[in-house]
Amino acid sequence: SADGGANLNLDSIPMGLPMSDPSAWATAMNNLGMAPMGMTGQPLLPDFDPALGMMTGIPPINPMMPGLGIVPPPIPPDMPAVKEIIHCKSCTLFPPNPHLPPPATRERPPGCKTVFVGGLPENGTEQIIMEVFEQCGEVIAIRKSKKNFCHIRFAEEFMVDKALYLSGYRIRLGSSTDKKDTGRLHVDFAQARDDLYEWECKQRMLAREERHRRRLEEERFRPPSPPPVVHYSDHECSIVAEKLKDDTKFLEAIQTLLTWIERGEVNRRTANNFYSMIQSANSHIRRLVNEKAAHEKEMEEAKEKFKLALSGILVQFEQIVAVYHSASKQKAWDHFTKAQRKNISVWCKQAEEIRNIHNDELMGIRREEEMEMSDEEIEDPSEMKETEESALVSQVEALKEENDSLRWQLDAYRNEVELLKQEQGKATRDEDTTKEQQMKLLQQALQGMQKHLLKVQDEYKKREAELEKVKEDKLKIETLLENLKEQESSTSRICTCSQEKECPAEKTLSNSPVKSEREVLLVGIISTFLHVHPFGASIEYICSYLQRLDSKICTAEVEVLMTRLQNTFRQELSGVGASLEKRWKFCGFDGLKMT
Repeated sequence: SADGGANLNLDSIPMGLPMSDPSAWATAMNNLGMAPMGMTGQPLLPDFDPALGMMTGIPPINPMMPGLGIVPPPIPPDMPAVKEIIHCKSCTLFPPNPHLPPPATRERPPGCKTVFVGGLPENGTEQIIMEVFEQCGEVIAIRKSKKNFCHIRFAEEFMVDKALYLSGYRIRLGSSTDKKDTGRLHVDFAQARDDLYEWECKQRMLAREERHRRRLEEERFRPPSPPPVVHYSDHECSIVAEKLKDDTKFLEAIQTLLTWIERGEVNRRTANNFYSMIQSANSHIRRLVNEKAAHEKEMEEAKEKFKLALSGILVQFEQIVAVYHSASKQKAWDHFTKAQRKNISVWCKQAEEIRNIHNDELMGIRREEEMEMSDEEIEDPSEMKETEESALVSQVEALKEENDSLRWQLDAYRNEVELLKQEQGKATRDEDTTKEQQMKLLQQALQGMQKHLLKVQDEYKKREAELEKVKEDKLKIETLLENLKEQESSTSRICTCSQEKECPAEKTLSNSPVKSEREVLLVGIISTFLHVHPFGASIEYICSYLQRLDSKICTAEVEVLMTRLQNTFRQELSGVGASLEKRWKFCGFDGLKMT
């Protein structure tokens, strides 16, 4: 076991990691405080915090933290999902109860290759342990303790996951049933200095490779430095002099000449050589001037072609605008639909705007030509002879002033023409818009008048219906009055002598219009109600008040009672026409004086 412990601490095999593993790169960069970069130069971790670096005295960052990109490898596909009995040469492994929860494990250390194995049989040896766990992978070292546990170090990290698969198995040595020959295995992660050291070395190696890759990327995107200028010599001077005479190599040669002069290569010995090179540069000016004149000639020809083409385009624009204006006249305009009129007006507006832009451009070209012509005319007097100079100066100035005044007048006329054209276009547009607005206003007014007429007709029908009701009520009242008069006349005739002999109180009761105590109560209540309403109230209003006291009271009964008592109640008509309304008023105080 001592040798195994020495092997566990000293035998550390450096492990290479493929460059295409992004999780390893991310972890290495994170531990060294650098933002990890991918193969394309993009950051692997966008939320990288450079403060989370590996420093002296600080424990290493746990790779299982979220965002570091290291995930434990999954269970190998060749490992069965259901645990079965495993037969070895010296022992047999029995699987745990599948209904039990999986065994608990500690947090996985970074770069873990060592496992802790507990629950070994007392009679278990290193050979038996090697026989069981070499199925998971290459075992580097085993360190066994006297207390039935051991530490096993594997060659690769994924072998640890295979060893964890055996956690919970019951082990039996041979066919013995003795307690010393049986045990229940418990496999868990173990923290070893060798694993951590190898993992840190691997991260540093990845960080170095990442820095190297970044340096290569920066050098690749760095702009190239200017080519070096050769030192002056007679041979180089002859080469530069030849290049100065060549149009294709002139730019490179003139840059070399400038650098030599700034370095201070000119002295008495080399002055003639530099003078000849400067003379060659000066002769190149003539070639440049000739080239410029050729380009100017081409530009003038292009200007002429452009001006001709633009004038032809303007003529066509004028014809198109004239078509739009003729279509907008009343004869043709009325036959188009509303959508067609709208499209024609939009097209006309666009065509006028484009025409005005092209017209301004053509006028500007002509103004420039006139300015150039005027400048040439101004320069012409300077070429006259000195003898005629004194006599022609005044004429030249006068002609100049006339030319300027005429040019200004021409510009003014052109501006006026342009303004008139714009005003005409605006006037036609304004007329169209005002016509449309007037049509809309007239339509709105007509709709309003139609609505108002319908409302008046409805009100008229309502008033007629109310007037007919009033006439019917009046006829009913007149018939009731006639019936009452007939009843009174009949009652007065039927009166007997016995009734005349009765007490005066009874006579007054039989002759009075109030015939029962209920009617007396109604008269009192109505009198009180109308006394509170000095301007009178309609019969419906009075009956609605009485029906709160007695729902059996009807309108006809109350109206007959009030018509009988003419000295107590008086009916008046208020309003005109359809608003005619009958109101009852209390006149008991005036009737008391009259009776």
